[in-house]
Amino acid sequence: MQAPWGAVLVCRPLQPYAEHFFTAASLTLRESQDEWNGLAAFAGVARDRLRLLNQVHGRTIVTAPVGDESAWTRPEADGIITADPSVALVVRVADCAPVLLVDRRTGAVAAIHTGWRSTMQRILPTAIETLSAECGSDPADLMAAIGPSLGTCCGEMGEEVVDAFRSAGHTESALERWFIRASGRRPHFDLWKANREQLEDAGVAADAVHVAGLCTRTDPDIFHSYRAAGAGAGRMAAVIRRR
Repeated sequence: MQAPWGAVLVCRPLQPYAEHFFTAASLTLRESQDEWNGLAAFAGVARDRLRLLNQVHGRTIVTAPVGDESAWTRPEADGIITADPSVALVVRVADCAPVLLVDRRTGAVAAIHTGWRSTMQRILPTAIETLSAECGSDPADLMAAIGPSLGTCCGEMGEEVVDAFRSAGHTESALERWFIRASGRRPHFDLWKANREQLEDAGVAADAVHVAGLCTRTDPDIFHSYRAAGAGAGRMAAVIRRR
């Protein structure tokens, strides 16, 4: 899909249920008000109706209440849900996985920022529990889109990361599936598989989980990548709004 600033990605199976898009490297999304104003307009909301977070690589999920007209103060969280069609939910990434969820029955939506730390802390099952509690969602009605992020090819991790997953209670069989060990190489984390499996284990149907399969580090001219550019990397946005 083409936006005024360049191409954006959409998940076609998700399109009938929620307005959404994933930006690429054509926006930097730091403090440029013009960029944020343009993003809001493309999402179909005023700038002050964007719901952003102070992302901290945790598992906290917050709710944007329906009909709340007060000024939005960014909470420390890595996921947000709403049933309000007048706001657009936003998470920012530069190698972590942006995950968008929609309830095909109720229309409720969620945006989640999940790197290895949040995956270790099971943020996606937490988001599904919150959607169920706050919006009456049944996991079987949910659809998920996992956007461009660090692929297994570039997801090199230290053994301390594997140990952290083990200490968090993940099974040895899961660690064997999620951490790929080629001969002579350090473990490479499969962020896409780990998130897919956590979604399915939480009750989302396998055919309702859609993975872009695009590695940000492999294509740094197309996507922003912290591993490629370091602290100076721009950010990409995953945006979703209830229809």
